[in-house]
Amino acid sequence: MTRPIRATIDRAALRHNFGVARRHAGVGAGPSQADAPPVGGSESGLRARGAIKSARLWSVVKANAYGHGLERAVAALADVTDGFALIELERAVRLRAAGLELPILMLEGFYAAEELPLFIEHRLTPVLHRLDQIHTLLAAGWPATLPVYLKLDTGMHRLGLDAAGLAAAMAALAGKVPDITLMTHFADADGPRGVAWQLERFATLTAGMDLPRSLSNSAALLRFPDLVTNDWARPGIMLYGGSPFPELISAAELDLQPVMTLQSEIIAVQTLAAGDSVGYGCAFTADRTMRIGVVACGYADGYPRHAPTGTPVLVDGIRTRTLGRVSMDKLCVDLTELPAKVGVGGTATLWGRAGETVLPADEVATAAGTISYELFCALAARVSVLD
Repeated sequence: MTRPIRATIDRAALRHNFGVARRHAGVGAGPSQADAPPVGGSESGLRARGAIKSARLWSVVKANAYGHGLERAVAALADVTDGFALIELERAVRLRAAGLELPILMLEGFYAAEELPLFIEHRLTPVLHRLDQIHTLLAAGWPATLPVYLKLDTGMHRLGLDAAGLAAAMAALAGKVPDITLMTHFADADGPRGVAWQLERFATLTAGMDLPRSLSNSAALLRFPDLVTNDWARPGIMLYGGSPFPELISAAELDLQPVMTLQSEIIAVQTLAAGDSVGYGCAFTADRTMRIGVVACGYADGYPRHAPTGTPVLVDGIRTRTLGRVSMDKLCVDLTELPAKVGVGGTATLWGRAGETVLPADEVATAAGTISYELFCALAARVSVLD
C-alpha cells in the first residue's frame, strides 16, 4: 500500500496549451485584435490573437518540465514544438540518448570547459552570457555548423553581455560561428513596467545587426504579441496551465488548461467544539462546532507550509478551505458545510481538476503568497506521478 497522494499529468492539456502559445506566436492566429483587460501603461493590452510576425517556439522544460516530468513533457510536445529549452546538461544528454533530434537550447550555457565536448557531440545550443565563455568555446574547437545564442543584459542584471561585451563577442565569433541568435530576458513583462524600456536597450545594443532574435517568455508572448516580434519565443509557465499574471487574468481566461492535478484523500475526521484548536501552534481555533478532515498531504509532498487558513481546496469536488498550519505529512480541511457523507476516503484536490470543477494552482499559490511555478517545481519525489 502507498499513501494516497498522487499527481496526475494531463498530456492533452499540455498540447492544448502549446497550441495557445502557437496561436499567440502568430501561427493560426485569427483576425481579432480586441484588447483584454489592461495591465497598465500605454503598451499593456493583452491581445486576443498572435503576433504579426510568426515565431518559432522553444518549449521550456527546465526543472524536470516544471515538475511535470521531463520525458513525459517531451513526448507530449515533440511532434508540435520547434525545440526544447532547459539548463541541465545531464538531462539534455538523456534526451539525445532517447532519440530526440529536435534542437535543444541550454539556457545557462555551459558551466565548465570540460562540458563542451558533450555540447558538440549532442548538438546542444549554448546561451553565452560572458565574454570568457566565447573564448573558451572557440578554444574547444566549436564547429561552425553549430549555432550559439548570445544573451544581452538589457536591464534585468542577472546574466548577459553589455555593449562592449557584445562587440567583443561578435568580433571573436566573426568568420568562425556564423549561426548566432541574439537573446534577452524581460524583467517585468508580467508587471507594470512592461517591456518597452528593455526593447529600446536591445535595439540600441544590436543596431546594425541583422540576426535572429529570441525575446518573449510566456508573459511577453501573451501580453505584447504586437510589440514583440520574434524569431524564437520561449513559452514556459503557460505550457503547464499557469497564468503569468494571475492577478490580472486567469489561466482559464487565457484558454489555458491545468496540466497537473494534485490529489489525496481524507484519512481521518475530527469534530471540534467551540474553543478547540487544530494543528501545530494552535493556529486555528473553532468558534463553533465543526467537522474537519485530515488529508494525507503536507509540506514534505511539496504543498506550501506557509499556506494559511482559508487556502482553497476541493473535497469530493466541493470547494472548501484549509484550516490551521500545514504539517509535514498532513493538512486539515473544513468539512462543516459539506454533506455529512463526505468523510474518510473522500478525495481532496489540492489543485487542478476534479471532474468538471477546476481549482487553479494560481489561486492556491496566491493564497499562499507564492506563484504556481513554485508549487509545480516543489512537488516531492515521494508523490506518485501518473498519466
